Formats: sequence, C-alpha cells, structure tokens
Amino acid sequence: MQPASHSTLTRQTTLITVALMLSIALAALDALVVGTAMPTIVGSLGGVSLYSWLVAVYLLTSTTTVPVYGRLADMYGRKPIFLFGIGLFLVGSALCGLSQSMPQLIAFRAIQGLGAGAVQPIAMTIIGDIFSVEQRAKMQGLFSGVWGISSFVGPPLGGLIVATLSWHWIFYVNLPIGIVALAFIVLFYRERVEHHARPVDVTGVLLLTGGITALLLALQETGQTEGLSGLTLALLYASAASLLGVFIWGQGHSDDPMVPLDLFRRPVIGIGYLVGFLAGLAQFGVGTYVPLFIQGPMLGTALTVGTVTAPTSIGWPIGSVVSGRFILRVGYKRVMLAGVAAISIGAGCLLFLTSDTPLLVLAAVNGVIGLGLGLSATPIIIAIQNAVAWKQRGVATALNQFSRTMGGAVGVALMGSLLNAGLAARLASASALVGQPDPHGLINDLLDPAARLALSPAVANALRAALAVSLNNLFFVAVGAGLLALLATLFLFPDGSVEEHGRKIPPPT
Repeated sequence: MQPASHSTLTRQTTLITVALMLSIALAALDALVVGTAMPTIVGSLGGVSLYSWLVAVYLLTSTTTVPVYGRLADMYGRKPIFLFGIGLFLVGSALCGLSQSMPQLIAFRAIQGLGAGAVQPIAMTIIGDIFSVEQRAKMQGLFSGVWGISSFVGPPLGGLIVATLSWHWIFYVNLPIGIVALAFIVLFYRERVEHHARPVDVTGVLLLTGGITALLLALQETGQTEGLSGLTLALLYASAASLLGVFIWGQGHSDDPMVPLDLFRRPVIGIGYLVGFLAGLAQFGVGTYVPLFIQGPMLGTALTVGTVTAPTSIGWPIGSVVSGRFILRVGYKRVMLAGVAAISIGAGCLLFLTSDTPLLVLAAVNGVIGLGLGLSATPIIIAIQNAVAWKQRGVATALNQFSRTMGGAVGVALMGSLLNAGLAARLASASALVGQPDPHGLINDLLDPAARLALSPAVANALRAALAVSLNNLFFVAVGAGLLALLATLFLFPDGSVEEHGRKIPPPT
C-alpha cells in the first residue's frame, strides 16, 4: 500500500487507522494496568526477590522476537505476523489470569511477551507504510491520543480492579480489546506483498535468545548473598559474551542477515538505537520500581500507585504530540535533546524521594519523565523510518523497538540485582528485625495493605526504611542512562535531512 495523499485519507486508510489504534490501546492498557498491580501481586503471591522477573521475562521474550517479527513482516507482509502476535498475546494474557504462583505467572508473562514482540513495532511499521513523512509526524498526535486515553483509564482501572475484584482480572481486561482489534485488522487491512522465499535464521534466533537470557540471569544474580557462585556467574557472563559475539559475527558474514548490521553504521540509525536503549533503561527502571516505593515505604495501595504513576503515561502522548508538530520546524536533534534532558531531570529528582514526599510532587516528577519519553521517542522512529526503503522498514522499525526494550530488560535486571543485594544487607542490620525468622518475607506483608496492619510499628518502620534506601540507590542507574543519552544526542546524533521517496526536505535553520 502506498502512502496516503497529503490532503486526504481514503476510507480504507481511516479504517486501518482505527484498527491500529485499537492494537496500540491493547499494548498500552496492558502496560499501565499490570504496572499498577505488580506490588499487590507480589504481596499476594510472595517472592519479592522475583519482582524484577515479572518485567524482565516479558521484556526478554518481547525483545528477542522483535527482529524476527520485523524480518518476517518484510518477507510475508505485515498482516499475518501482526495477527499472530496479537493472538499469542491474548493467549498469554488468559494464562496469566489463571496463575496461582509467582513461577507460573513469570512463565505465562513470557508467553505474553512472545506475542507482544509483534504488536507495537509492526503497528508502527504499518504507519510508516501508509502515511507520508508530513502525515506521519502529525498522525503521531492521533496515536499518542490512544496512550493519553489509556493513561487516564489504565492506572485507575488497574487499581479499581485490584480493589474490587482481584489482580487476576487485570489480565482478562486485554481479551475483549484484543478480540475487537483482531476483527478490525482482518476485515479492513489489505496489503499487496511480494513474497520472498528467504529462510528464517533459526540459529541466529537461538544465539540471540540464549545470549540475552544468560546476560539477564547474570545481572539478576550478581551481588546476591545467596545467589549463584562466583564461578557460575563468570560462566554466565562468558556464555552471554560468546553467544552474542557469535551472533554478531554470523550476521556480519551472512548474505541475508536477520539483523542487517549495516544499518548501525548509519549515524541517524545507530545513534538513534543507542539513545532508544538508554531511554528504555530509564523508562522501564523507573516504571518498575517507583510503584514499589509508593506501595512500600509510602504505604500506598494499588489505587494510589495508579493515580501517582498516571502522569508518566499522560506526559508521554503530550510530548509525542509536541514533538510531532516541531520535528519539521526545528529538526530531530533539538526535539530529542529536550526529551532526554527531561528524562534526566525527572530521574534526578527521584534520588531525593522519601516516604514523606508529597504524592503530588512525585506525580509531577513522573509527568516530567513521561514528557521526556514522548519528546525523544517520536523523532527517533520517524528519523529511522525515513532513512530506509520499504523493504527494510520493517526490520529497521523492529530494531528500534528492540533497542528500547533491550535497554529496559537490562535495566530492570540490573536494578533488581542491586535491590536484592541492598535490601538483604539493610534487613540484616536493622535492630527492629533482629530475631525475625524471615525479614525478606515481611516485605511481602508490607506490600499487602491488609497484611501490613498486623505488623508492629517498629517492624513496619524498619521495613519501610530499608526498602526506601535500597530503592533510592536504584535511581542512580536511571540518571546515568539519561545523562549518557543526552551526551550521545548532543555530540553524536546528526542534523540530517529528512528524505521521503526521493524528495529531500532540508533540515531547518
């Protein structure tokens, strides 16, 4: 399908747009609703040491499959791969709702992630297919509106579901939305595809998945007092380096690589991926551990988490709308600089977060971070899509999503390791917890609004203090990622022209 004309949208394009909006709403609501309920889930099922894996395993499976889906979308068309991804995502959602233990939930989140790897990147690829560069920047406002609506609905909905039903129902809410999205895509999306009988690089997929799995497991276990031995950790890091090294070597020597490494040599793409990686690290790190701070040290509930974290998701579409309007006026680089600067400032404010911080202040900080994420994400994806031809747009867009979620997976695993190590040390040294048989298990009670009532004031205060300091230290990682993204954008990202179908739009002066 060729891009729609600049002045009008056809009826078919309008219906496809509605289908894509529903699909993006599916991903948005899942992220917002599940994030709100995660502390309650841990309080219910136990296993605070596994908290980061609820996010990391989802990011692992959704990350490693992104390049595969992008490649398949370029080979066989966007539609069949898109439908498969949504279908698998719904199956994983239903299974998550049936979970009765943390290991079960983690396993089913992995299945959910396998489907999620196809949803958003291919939706963004289809947007790149059917809209011109001018329309694409403006249409970001419309699609960001989906995130905006989801931002108002998602977190409060998650808190309400947990308060009135149970956390299991936060996964079931995906089913009706996903079914409607599937129906719209089947009925309204038509595409002409030149099928290419190119084999899928199964060996490459296994090397990439194995390497990233080993890396995340090593990061998660590093510094644990009761974790893996030093030799085992060294072997994990060596395995990760070896597997990823062989993967990169194989892609570089392949005549038809799954991940075209030549893309990374183009500054507008390679630096864009780097900034996306660092922004994803900050995004998922903050989004994972701020809710834990609210429901733990700040004694909040799922409804509190939903209300205070909503500005992050509201700020994102606002930033995306603003960036979409200003990219062609002031250029990619200036908009990106504003975005990564906002991320760095917001993450820096979290270093001073305490159990007595007013919730309105924390909500405002979350809004600044969300604004920065929106300002930085839109110029990256548009710049990358404009820099490649149709036949590479799927994999180039997928790799952008890959870089962001890979940053998130690494960040969450690293921060989870720091949290477990710091928390264990502080629980062991707290005088009020001396003689307690399972101080780590008491953290689960602190996160459960009903169970925390049975804790003595001294024990509760000791738990809050230990968790607060441990979480504060994690936000240094997010600040560092934001500052590195700022430097990469300032000194490395080019002020290149925008190209669209052979027509060059010069950079603004």
